[in-house]
Amino acid sequence: MNNLVTFFTFTVLVSLCQAIELDFCVGDTTLPRGPEGFACKDPSNVTTDDFVFTGFRHESFTANLFRSNVTLGFVDNFPALNGLGISMARLDFAVGGVIPVHSHRTSEVIIVTRGSIIAGFIDASNNAFYRRLEVGDVMIFPQAMLHFQINVGRTPATAIVSLNGANPAVQFTTTSLFAGNLPADIAQQITLLDQGEVMRMKRLFGTA
Repeated sequence: MNNLVTFFTFTVLVSLCQAIELDFCVGDTTLPRGPEGFACKDPSNVTTDDFVFTGFRHESFTANLFRSNVTLGFVDNFPALNGLGISMARLDFAVGGVIPVHSHRTSEVIIVTRGSIIAGFIDASNNAFYRRLEVGDVMIFPQAMLHFQINVGRTPATAIVSLNGANPAVQFTTTSLFAGNLPADIAQQITLLDQGEVMRMKRLFGTA
């Protein structure tokens, strides 16, 4: 038992030592990404600009099918996040805009900064948890849960989200089914939609 405790303590100390070997690891996006992220940029070439992201300054274009837009602050366009296990995004909604059902590899926290939205998620038992959120309200979406946001106010809305991964990915259920290369007959079978509705959805996404 004592040997096990000693071994465990040693491995923890080794892990802590490895964790503080570098102050940061700004990703070098000119090199291939590995399972641990990007290789580190040469520290002698790192500047303050590497740690500043200005992509959330302005409202994004929302004249699209969903009347919304998502501006990502992920490691691909903010390499300073590399290895830190965090990322962010800005959500912009026109009146009536929606962020359709989607999921990430990570958990997510959302805070509303303008307007009023309904936000929610659906768990693995098909229970829906949703609430109308006003400015300053915060909600959590657990890891990998399907979730969504809808602007239910009379003005445009904005929200900021934070995710616990530098590259959490975004998978929209609707686009996965109808905007990719999944054949219409398979989409019809797995969604229980009729052929006409499936083709209408594929035409909306330009894949019919």
